[in-house]
Amino acid sequence: MKGTIGQSKVSRRNFLVGAGTLLAAPYVLKGKALAAGQVVVRTPGGAYDDIMRKFVYDPFTAETGIQVVPVAATVSKLLAMFKANNVEIDLIDTGEGPLITLSRMGALAPIEYDKWTWSRPEDVAPEYRRPDTVANFVYSSVLAFNTETFPGDNHPKNWVDFWDAEKFPGPRMLTDMAAGSPSLEFALLAAGVKKEDLYPIDIDRAFKMLTELRPHIRKFWDSGAVSAQLLSDKEVVMGCIWNGRLQTIIEKGAPLNYVWDGNMIQVQALGIFKDSPNRAAAQRLVDFMTQPDVQAKYVAALRYGPTNLKAFDHISADLLEMMPGGPKSRELGFVQNTEWWEDNRDKVNRVWSRWILG
Repeated sequence: MKGTIGQSKVSRRNFLVGAGTLLAAPYVLKGKALAAGQVVVRTPGGAYDDIMRKFVYDPFTAETGIQVVPVAATVSKLLAMFKANNVEIDLIDTGEGPLITLSRMGALAPIEYDKWTWSRPEDVAPEYRRPDTVANFVYSSVLAFNTETFPGDNHPKNWVDFWDAEKFPGPRMLTDMAAGSPSLEFALLAAGVKKEDLYPIDIDRAFKMLTELRPHIRKFWDSGAVSAQLLSDKEVVMGCIWNGRLQTIIEKGAPLNYVWDGNMIQVQALGIFKDSPNRAAAQRLVDFMTQPDVQAKYVAALRYGPTNLKAFDHISADLLEMMPGGPKSRELGFVQNTEWWEDNRDKVNRVWSRWILG
């Protein structure tokens, strides 16, 4: 499969828990804008805001008169805001994990699916819908390889091949705990576990597989930038990497490719603070953002994948084939079980901390 998704505009690092961005201020609009209403949105910031402004925020304002104010805030800031009963943000746009944490604290309002007018809830894939969150796009961790080291069809085609250092020799990379989660799912796929049986993760078995491959791992990467650099510099000849990071270096001429087999689909989602000052406006923005034609535009610009399956009807055929969460990605991959990770993160972190020093 050719790696021709297109350049990702946004770093996945911006979406990780604990990103060091402070709450932007001041952000309250005054005058006419305030009279028409507003919704304050927590976003990752940077280029992401530019894309969403063009394809979501400005069109939403043009249609409703409601101004959208993007601000950046860490997860700790969101938690502190809720605990202090001082909620200043309406809509939260972040990784699924932090939203699960907020949900368990009782911080989120139900998504009013029954009031949607622009979108149809049933068009959003069931695994992307929860009572108080809904995913707005997905990305994938894929198996990438160097095409000079592995020319033609002689390359690793799945995670079983990735673990076969005799058949496919060379230095490898996998994720560090600091990147969000270590590559336990890929280790189990290499052990022969079927993707539908990955959860609950057999932690001991996964770490046994990691131990087996560890002599061939050059680096456990902790950021998208590091993973891209390792592949670009040929310090490693294969490894897991976020699809957007990979595509950026492919378009710069790096001799790399990837396979969809065993790709792990990961989720960016929306949630609304139950004590939101502009809760009704936030509900309308979620509905607007999820409609197929709008979602198709911003995911194409981000080079990630939509969650409304009808959005694929608005995406070109060449992009459709290579889009995370698309037909091929969904057929050959699996959706990461974020609930399991939130339940077991501390346990895995303890095991990882001992194992990585061993």
